Amino acid sequence: MSAAGRSTVPSELDLAYRECERITRAEARNFSYGIRLLRPERRGALCAVYAVARRIDDIGDGDLPPAAKLARLDQVRAALRQLPEAGGDPVLLALADAGGRLPIPIDALGELVDGCLADVRGTRYDTFDDLVGYCRQVAGSIGRLSLGVFDVRPTVPRAVASELADTLGIALQLTNILRDIVEDRRDGRVYLPRVDLERFGCTLTPGIDGGLADPPERLAELVRWQAQRAERYYRTGLRLLPLLDRRSAACVAAMAGIYHRLLARIVADPQAVTRRRVSLPGWQKAYVAARAMTRSSA
Repeated sequence: MSAAGRSTVPSELDLAYRECERITRAEARNFSYGIRLLRPERRGALCAVYAVARRIDDIGDGDLPPAAKLARLDQVRAALRQLPEAGGDPVLLALADAGGRLPIPIDALGELVDGCLADVRGTRYDTFDDLVGYCRQVAGSIGRLSLGVFDVRPTVPRAVASELADTLGIALQLTNILRDIVEDRRDGRVYLPRVDLERFGCTLTPGIDGGLADPPERLAELVRWQAQRAERYYRTGLRLLPLLDRRSAACVAAMAGIYHRLLARIVADPQAVTRRRVSLPGWQKAYVAARAMTRSSA
């Protein structure tokens, strides 16, 4: 058949990937800057991973009663176990295809479900090790899933790269926790460990002005302390970059770079997290992504 005679109607799978890319563009305010640096076939696969993760997060963060959320999360877990039979769900169809082409550890999405279940149940954490366990579920899992999409250099043991991807995911989640400390508290969630709150004399009790009632200087010390811990995870996790091919390294450098700059902004003004949602302007995110691509090409 000539080129003019070929059908240009997108297949069901094409439409499924397009839906995942649409979700990513609309919802992944930070990650999308890195994802767009991947080759198209890898980009679509990572968008499929993100779209499923977004679905799980949206259940945990939504307005349904807790019992309904728990039921929905159980339904998602069951659907992931039967992934090859996507049943017309475009997001799951794309994920099933991506998982068939690439070494994506689909089971890690079950860890994300576990983390969201903890959120719905209002789980709190006594120690920093307990918090890291939660971060490993909700963000380390995404690091390992993403690694399945990336090209790891042939001489690198995948187990080594997987551990670094997990560590970098923890760094990003610790940054999220500091950024969202007030918003989470309004939703009844406290992630910072009990022993650390006691150490700095903080309770994270909501204040009458919409912030927190803790003495500002104590809260600032607490935030800086946690930020130092996050920084250590960045230092280790970023060792992943030279283990990846050029585009994969650029993708990771862009995503992690945006969050790393966000952490630096929080450290510079710890009390800012009590006044507003700290973020980077779009131009700065684009700069980080462009710089990541340029450095990976060097």
